[in-house]
Amino acid sequence: MTGAAEQTHWLSWHAVPRPSFSGGNELQLLRGGDQLFPAQAEAIAKAHHEVWLATYIFHDDEAGQALVAQLCAAAARGVRVRLVVDGFGSKASLDWLCRQFAGTGVAMAVFRPIDRWWRWLQPGQLRRLHQKLCVVDGERAFVGGINIIGDRMDLNHGATDTPRLDYAVGLRGPIVAPIAQAARAVWTRAWLGRDFGEELLALVRSPEPVARLRRLAQRLRMPRLNRREPFGQDLAPVHAAFVLRDNLRQRRTIERAYVEAIRHARHSVDLITPYFYPGHAFRRALRSAAQRGVRVRLLLQGKVDYRIAAMAARALYAELLAQGVLIWEYTPAYLHAKIAVVDGQWATVGSSNIDPLSLLLNLEANVIVSDAGFASELAAEFEAALAVSSAVESRHWGGSGLRGVLSRALVAWLAHVYLRVAGATGRY
Repeated sequence: MTGAAEQTHWLSWHAVPRPSFSGGNELQLLRGGDQLFPAQAEAIAKAHHEVWLATYIFHDDEAGQALVAQLCAAAARGVRVRLVVDGFGSKASLDWLCRQFAGTGVAMAVFRPIDRWWRWLQPGQLRRLHQKLCVVDGERAFVGGINIIGDRMDLNHGATDTPRLDYAVGLRGPIVAPIAQAARAVWTRAWLGRDFGEELLALVRSPEPVARLRRLAQRLRMPRLNRREPFGQDLAPVHAAFVLRDNLRQRRTIERAYVEAIRHARHSVDLITPYFYPGHAFRRALRSAAQRGVRVRLLLQGKVDYRIAAMAARALYAELLAQGVLIWEYTPAYLHAKIAVVDGQWATVGSSNIDPLSLLLNLEANVIVSDAGFASELAAEFEAALAVSSAVESRHWGGSGLRGVLSRALVAWLAHVYLRVAGATGRY
């Protein structure tokens, strides 16, 4: 890009909200459902007022059955329980979930259901709820990439011997408030298809219709980020920010947070993601960091779950390896983690992959942490995973032959078509 086009791109990128950091937070890194599910269960068992939970997959295996029992028990003692699941990710278990929650007081909403063939014709059906959020009493929250399914169960491949690699964080402190707002907003948006008539009737009958309308709008609103709050401000530990990708005001917030961290990296960038097909700005940031001497390491999936996703990532290997980016593939188990550590200080854990679906279409949620202690703990997990992974050697990915050219062209064309069908616009 040059001239006016480049200036327009810079201005649009500059308009993306920055993460808003708060201090005084407590964070606990959780590896897989083996650690997340007991922590969530403990929090739900102690809930007094409300539980909000959003997830892409809610499977009917042992992990899902246990959580159903916990949510029903909370509702039985008077806790307000609100659950939202994605209509595609949880499609296979929706009937089971409806039966389990019938008459229990648990209110389950389905985000963009596809229970009829014509649902696919509705606008926005390719934009899915991919967040994994749980908030209890507005005091404890859990955010990450872990769905409600056992670590040793894969929807496409069945039971596995080795647990998938995935992470979440347990949180307390000021950061919980925007997470709670996000969970309420996504549940309300999904639920309004069922109770919107009741909301309108109550609005008409209300003696204070304007106030009631404002409360409804508040429930629908995702938390707004503070554009003016700088990174690295002087806050009490632990500094953390909750960042969203939605289809309203914060369409590229997560992508910008990654790219800015990589652009400012001085020593190291370590990133794990199962699905990797970043846009031009992200790839340029990785290449530039490696060229100026930053150690850039990517850990991607080696045990493939979706062939097209693996093909998309591998189409970029030659380009990145040629610029000094180091790549490994994780082979012991399925990879589902979405984490990064930059310079031993900046770290993120969340639901967002580094691909067009996560960065341009789906609803995503990450936590960004500016804390050397947490970054060190996450970096240790990265090193442990790297130690059992296979390095990708450049001689195997020359990419200059006809096959390499055709592979890159096919992936680029498929990504372009998919994004246009989904309604995404602009340069990726």
